[in-house]
Formats: sequence, C-alpha cells, structure tokens
Amino acid sequence: MAEKPHLFLIDGSSYIFRAYHALPPLTRKGDGLPVGAVSGFCNMLWKLLQEKENGLAGVDPSHIAVIFDAKGHTFRNEIFDQYKAHRPPAPEDLRPQFGLIRDAVRAFNIESIELEGYEADDIIATYSEMALDAGADVTIIGSDKDLMQLVRPGVVMVDTMKNKRIEEAEVIEKFGVAPDKVVEVQALAGDSVDNIPGVPGIGIKTAALLINEFGDLESLLAGAETIKQKKRRENLIEFADQARVSKELVYLKRDVPLALGIDALFRNELDGPKLIAFLKAMKFTSMTRRIAEATDTVADAIEPCDLDIVGWEPPQKVAAVEGDSIEGADSAQGAQGPVQLADKIAADIAKLPIDNSSYQTVRTMEELTHWLNEAKRVGYVSVDTETDSLDAMQANLVGVSLATEPGKACYIPLAHVTGEGDMFGGGLAEGQIPITEAVTALKAMLEDPSILKIGQNLKYDTLLLSRYDIDLAPLDDTLLLSYVLDAGKHGHGMDELSELWLDHKPIPFKEIAGTGKKQITFDKVEIDKATAYAAEDADVTLRLWMVLKPRLAADHMVTVYERLERPLLPVLRRMEARGITVDRQILSGLSGTFAQGMARLEEEIHALAEQSFNIGSPKQLGDILFGQQGLPGGKKTKTGAWSTSASVLEDLAAEGHELPARVVEWRQLSKLKSTYTDALPGFINPQTKRVHTSYSLAATTTGRLSSSDPNLQNIPIRTEAGRKIRTAFVATPGNKLISADYSQIELRVLAHMADIGQLKKAFDEGLDIHAMTASEMFNVPIEEMDSATRRRAKAINFGIIYGISAFGLANQLGISRTEAKDYIDMYFTRFPGIRTYMEDTKTAAREQGYVETIFGRKIHYPEINSKNPNMKAFQERAAINAPIQGSAADIIRRAMVRMEGALVEAGSSARMLLQVHDELIFEVAEAEVDNTIKVVRDTMESAPMPALQLSVPLKVDAAAADNWDEAH
Repeated sequence: MAEKPHLFLIDGSSYIFRAYHALPPLTRKGDGLPVGAVSGFCNMLWKLLQEKENGLAGVDPSHIAVIFDAKGHTFRNEIFDQYKAHRPPAPEDLRPQFGLIRDAVRAFNIESIELEGYEADDIIATYSEMALDAGADVTIIGSDKDLMQLVRPGVVMVDTMKNKRIEEAEVIEKFGVAPDKVVEVQALAGDSVDNIPGVPGIGIKTAALLINEFGDLESLLAGAETIKQKKRRENLIEFADQARVSKELVYLKRDVPLALGIDALFRNELDGPKLIAFLKAMKFTSMTRRIAEATDTVADAIEPCDLDIVGWEPPQKVAAVEGDSIEGADSAQGAQGPVQLADKIAADIAKLPIDNSSYQTVRTMEELTHWLNEAKRVGYVSVDTETDSLDAMQANLVGVSLATEPGKACYIPLAHVTGEGDMFGGGLAEGQIPITEAVTALKAMLEDPSILKIGQNLKYDTLLLSRYDIDLAPLDDTLLLSYVLDAGKHGHGMDELSELWLDHKPIPFKEIAGTGKKQITFDKVEIDKATAYAAEDADVTLRLWMVLKPRLAADHMVTVYERLERPLLPVLRRMEARGITVDRQILSGLSGTFAQGMARLEEEIHALAEQSFNIGSPKQLGDILFGQQGLPGGKKTKTGAWSTSASVLEDLAAEGHELPARVVEWRQLSKLKSTYTDALPGFINPQTKRVHTSYSLAATTTGRLSSSDPNLQNIPIRTEAGRKIRTAFVATPGNKLISADYSQIELRVLAHMADIGQLKKAFDEGLDIHAMTASEMFNVPIEEMDSATRRRAKAINFGIIYGISAFGLANQLGISRTEAKDYIDMYFTRFPGIRTYMEDTKTAAREQGYVETIFGRKIHYPEINSKNPNMKAFQERAAINAPIQGSAADIIRRAMVRMEGALVEAGSSARMLLQVHDELIFEVAEAEVDNTIKVVRDTMESAPMPALQLSVPLKVDAAAADNWDEAH
C-alpha cells in the first residue's frame, strides 16, 4: 500500500434505507420497476466521490469499498435465536432494488462486499483492523451506533447525512463512555430494534454510570451484590447471563474471513461509459447528464446495459402521477417506512446550530456561479424570494436567497436602494449584480429539472418569478408537507414550524423593517441585515424539508402529497395569474342599489325601535333589543354588553320578531356593499385589468381551498342580492364563462362512506335525493311530494352532515324543537347506517386522534378527548363532517390537477379561472363551449383514482353564459 493510505468503508445498508426514505417511492418509466432507493443511493455516492475534501473526512480516499448485509441469518442467530426477530421484512418495493444497488456500486467502479453469515458491521470492523495493521487510516461512512465501538486513533466515522464527524468526544457524548467501553454499555442497555435483551430497567445513562464505576461488564456482575438500589441489584444478578449473551451480540467481529485484501480495495478511476450505461438503463436522465458532463463522456453514444432483476414482476400499470417527477421516474403509491428513522432525522437536524452571521452576501457573478454550481452538484436547493409587496402579481423582485446544506446559505441582493429609493432621492445600493444578468443566470438553475427546488409557500414565489419568465420546477413545499402531515395539529407557517421542529426562532420581519407607519419595504432594508434575515429563511426551510420529507413515507402520506398537493401548486399559480374580468359599472350600480336598500331598512328599523340610533353599534342595538324592548334570549358578553351576534339575531328573527329580522337584512346588505361592490374595483390589477384572487392550500383542516384578496368563496348565492354580485364577473368579448358544479357531492360521499343502500340506489337511478329522503321518512310517494315536505328533508340531509342539532333545525324550518328532534330521530331510524358511521367516526377519532378521507388525508383533532365538554362536542362534530367534506375537497383537487392536461389533449383553449368550493369556472371561446363542457364534465366526474372510485356516481352540472351568475 502507498504511504499513509486512507480507506473509506461505506455502510451500504445504512445508505440504502436512508436513500429509500429520503425520497417518495419512484418507479422506472415504462415498466414500473421500483427505483427510488437506487436513485437516492447513486446521488449520495456521487456526492461523496465528488467532494474534493470529502466533507468532514478531510482527505481523498486511496482505497474504498461499500459493505452490505448479506441475506439470511448470521452467527448471532446461533447465539440467540430471537436476534432481530421483531424486525419487519423489507418493504416490497425495496426488495428488487437491493441487487440493483449492488450493480450501481460496481458501475461506480467500487468493490461491493458482503459475506453470508456475517453483518456489514463485522466486515467493516475486520477491514478497519486490517487497515490499521497496514498503517492506513480509516473513515467509516455511516451513522450506525454499533460502529462507534470501532472509533479510535486512526478510525473515525462520518455521517454525511448530518454533516457530522464522530470521534471519541462524540462517542462519549452519545454513550457516556469511551469507544472501547461502548460494548459494555450496550450489553447492559440492550437494543429493542435488534431485540437484544440487555438487563431490564437499565438504559444507556445508567449503564454508563455503572461501567464508569466498575470498569467493565464482568467486574460489574461480580460486584452486583454491592449495588444499593434493590431492583437494579436484583436485575443484575438475575439477568447476568442475559447481559453476557447481549455482549456477544453487540461485539463486532474483527476476524471475518474475507476474500479480498486491502489492496483489492484500491480506488479506481471512474469509468464514465460503464456508469452512464447503468444510469441510462435505470432511466435516470438528469443524473446521466450531470455525470456525463463531469466525466467528459458522450452519453448519446452509449447504450443502456442489461440488468438481471431477480424476483420482480412488472406490476399492473400505475396511474401516471401529475406533477414533477424526480430523476425521470414516476412516483408510486404505497410507501412503507419506519417512524423511528423519521424521528431520528428530526432530532438530529434539530441539534444543528443556526448561525445567521455565517451567511454569504453574493455580490458578483463569480460568486453567484459558485452557488448555482453547488445547487447542481447537490441536486436540490432551498429558494426564497424577497420583494417589496405581498401581492405577487404586482411585487418587484428585491433579492433571492439560496441554501444547499444546513448552515450553508446566501442572499443575492438585486434591487436594494439607498435613501428613499424614489425618483427624487436615493438609488440602487452598491455591490449588487445587475438584475437582468442575475435573473438570466438564476433562470437556468431554477428551471433545471435535475435540481429540486425547496421552499415555504412556493405558490407566491412561483407566481412572482413567472412574471420574470422563470418557471420554477420541480418543487417541494415545506408548508404543504407540514399540512399533509399535521393538518389540525398546528399552523404551517415557517416561523411556527421552525420553533416546533428546530427549536429556533427566526429573525422577525419587524426587527429589520420596523412596524406600523415606520415600517419600510424590503428594498430599503440594509443589505447586511437583509442577508441575515433572508438567508436564514432559506436555511430554515431546507432543514424543515429534511425533517418533514421522510415523514411522508413514515406516516403513509406520499399519495396525498404527490397526487393532491404538490401538483396542484402550479395549477393554482396559473389560475391566479389569469384572474377574471369584473365589470366596474355593474358593481357601481349594485353599490347604489344596496345603499338604497339599507336606507329603506334603516327607516323601518328606527320606526320599530321608536328612536334613531347607530345600527352598526352592537352596544346601542343590544340596549334597545334586550334593555328597552325586553326581547327573550338576551345574554351578555364578557365586557358586560348584550350580545348581538348573527346567531342571536337570526334566532330572534326565526321567532317572529321584526326588529332583529330587519337588522339581519341590513347587515347582509351592508356586508355585500362594503366587502364586494365597494371593494372589488380596488382589486382590479392596473396592468391586467382583471381581479386576481389568492388561493391558500393550507388554510383549512379538511383540504378545502380558501381565497383572499379578494375572498370570492364567501359571496352568498342563496340570496338574490348575493347572486347579483356574480353578474359583475364577466367573460371578455368573444368568450363565455363556464360554471361546472358537483351536484350534492357531500351527500354522495356520505352515501359511499356510510354505505347507505337507499341513498346509493337513489343516486344510481338519478332520483331527486331530497324527495326520496322525504318519501322514506314521511311515507309519501315521490310523485305526490309537496315542496314543504321536500324542503324539510333537504334541510335534514345537509344538516346531518354538519351535525345539526334539534335547536338548529327548528330555527331553520321554523318549527318547535320537539318536532325537529322527532325529524332527526326519524331520519336515523330510516337510515341507521348514518348513525353507525357517525359513532364509528367519533370512536376512531378518539382512539387515533385523527380521521381520514377516502384519499387517505389525515385530519387531526388533538382536543377530541378534552375534559371540556363544549370542546369535546365541537371536535366530535367536526370529526364527523371532516371525512365527508375532506373527501369532496380531495375530489375537486384531483379534478383540478387533471383538468389542464385534459383540456389541452381535447384541443380546447379554455382556461380555468376560479375554484369556489364544489365549483370550477372557466373562460373559453364561444365556438369551443360545447366541446369544453364535455371535457370538463368528464374530467370532474372521473376525478377519483381507479382504486378509489366511489360506489355512487358523481354528477356535474355545467353551463355557459356571459357572466358567472347566469352560468351557474
């Protein structure tokens, strides 16, 4: 061997499982071969080989090998037949990848080593001894705690995933003893994962204290009688032999009979054509391109190699996944992954310190090029934009921050100004790359399909960057990851997630920009302060991604994220960019009409009150209703004033009291006027002349979208005044608006989930569901049904979904509570499956803490077992409704994801503009209306995936007109 050689021993088994759980399950295009772990493994190995300094190792290896666990039992099973007995079998989609990963190692021109009867750790231990005897240093690439017993002068461990070097100090921090005593501690503490028994009642800390006191296991067992604590003394005596067996199990052999000596592990040059042939066979297109460039290999001239894939049969074709694929592969369903790994990663990431004084300000193209190359090398990058406005359609790009590793982040200032920054004073601050040059360079990286872009609430960034001709893709959004994993548990903003997962409070915006009237826009923030703030955001977001992404597989939420959330993000971005035309004249006319109606109602209210007062004042109104007129049901708030909430006034109106009834009408008109007809013109974009609402994917717990600035989802449609506002939303000349609305989708979902035969039959036969329900309840033939009876059944049908009470139904129908209770009881008698569903759902929520939609979305209710009866009842009602509303929301999300492709395939130029609960609105040329309606209806009605088809048909009502109201 050469003078002072250096041997790298890579724990291949650790690499495999980290690679498998780091990415969503992937399958090779064409035949469905699982390749996610292979892709991740190749990326990790390539990154390791490309590190000139090999990260924390500090050297280039002269010798290298990847060590794997062989199949079957090892000598440890002869010592203890229950060794690793509790380990679950490898996930089904991982098994065919084991052989491919060994092929990958050989394609990298590295020895792949394993030996039947021994574990990878024993082989690593043996090679470590051989290397030390030959005068070489050893770096073990891995994180397995069992390998820490090998650490000594000349042998270190490097955990590349956590960017951590493990020497004696780190081992002592972990086990409380030096490396040569680790085996003694493990023998006492045991290991539940590997089913090593140890001594009951003794953990790592206690074991360390005992070994530090007695020196070793045998001395401890010999002196066990002297231990004062009774239970500990008894256990050490009773389980002494068990501890000795445990020591045999944890001790790594140093004398494995290996066929290859150290010299055979010499690091060979990379064989470009050989590696490219393998990568092309796997269809890893972006990695093929990246490695071809690095090795000066002409990839087009190389044919894929043949691979013998043992024990794998092509599955039935998996439905293509909408959204961005990774490494040219499709995402597959059915991730299986240990929660322990995800928890360990989260704990390890949380330990890494965050130092925002270490971030770099990028001021030259040379520095920017370095960061772009880093992103290319790593294969992913965290991205965040800084702007001068929260409106992505009008904001200006001020700077961009990037992060490629925890603690490794930068800020690229582009439009910071000095002074006031306006035409009368100030100008661009010095030390910034011209924005056109920077945007051009960034565009190439941000659009590179081989680099995953990671961000927090990326819809804003994608919309902003689209105005600079940058199509940001592929994407991972930490806000959406958190939402999919923990809806209902907590918020999903970056600051909250940072404190929750990283135990770090990011710099508040007000700290650098001020508050209130003195708050400045980001372009006026000093660049040094901007760097600390912006780069920290990118760094924190990258760490959150590292914490949250593995949990997708661990929590079985890959399908929800990959098929509903991630692919919807670019769809919404395009919808927001399109906007919709609003007619100012119609709005102005409606404002006048509403003002007249309010004036008329004001006169009537004052007459009924027999005095003039401020109707908008809750205090004055309350004093009149309950203090002067003595109306029933009055209750005071914490401030001592009478409550005049909407529910209070509506209850009084339902009981026939005219004054509160008129106030309810006045309030409705006042809200419509102030919220819509007066406000909407202010939302018209001066450049596009259209209104651009903003959709939030993570604002509700059930998966329903919400819209803001302006909120178009709360426009009332059950009142004539509310419907009039929709007439102001119009098609441009030569076009029509199409409204496509799911018919009674939540009742259909309920019929499916609760398996209600009568409802399913009615939907199958296309019957009037409310008339059918009335017929079942009141024994009236459908053909003889009167409107009042049908109205009662309709109120109950929809009320049941939302847990309506007898009091609520009584108010809605204007009947007594006793009669309303009789109706509800009769409903459950006729449809017993619904009550069973409700009780089963509550039970599941109490036991699990969450409920699920038909797509597998989890909606958490952490307070459902609260001792507060009001809170508990509220959470139970919400839990009953959530699977129904959430499934309906998932269905329309799925339809939206598939819609744009379906329209293009059908040759339609229609553009999807709005989503309002169960309704989608499109704008299309008049000549294409009929064809587009057919495509839209077919796509929406077939939205559930084949494996999740409802047992009742979905029905979509669709029509076209010049304005939204007429089309609905």
